[in-house]
Amino acid sequence: MRTFIADAKANVRSALALLLEQVPRFEIVGETADHLGLLQAVRRQTPDLLLLDWELPGLEAKHLLHLLRYEQPSLLVVALSSRPEAETAALEAGVNAFISKGALPERVLMAVIDLLP
Repeated sequence: MRTFIADAKANVRSALALLLEQVPRFEIVGETADHLGLLQAVRRQTPDLLLLDWELPGLEAKHLLHLLRYEQPSLLVVALSSRPEAETAALEAGVNAFISKGALPERVLMAVIDLLP
C-alpha cells in the first residue's frame, strides 16, 4: 500500500516511516511538513494511504481533507493528533481512522493494518 506521511514534525514522520516499514505491504512514497507539499504530492504520487497530522500547518484539517478527497476519492486517511478532542472532529470530517500521537506503536500498526483490503 503506497503510504504518504504528513506531519509538521520530522521526528514524528521518521518514527511513523520506521514503524510502517516493518510491514512489507506498506511502501512509504513520501512525506511532508505542510499542506501545500501534501496536495502536490497526492497529485504526483497517488498514495493509497495518508497518515495526516490533524493540526498540519496552513489549512484547517477538514478543508484539507475535502481537497484531498476531491483529488483522490479512494484515498484512505488516518488522522493523527496529540489532542484527544480532535478525534470527534476528524471522524465527523470523514477520516477512515484516528490515532492518538501518544498511542503505543503496536496500536498504530494495528489501526493502519485494519485498513488494508
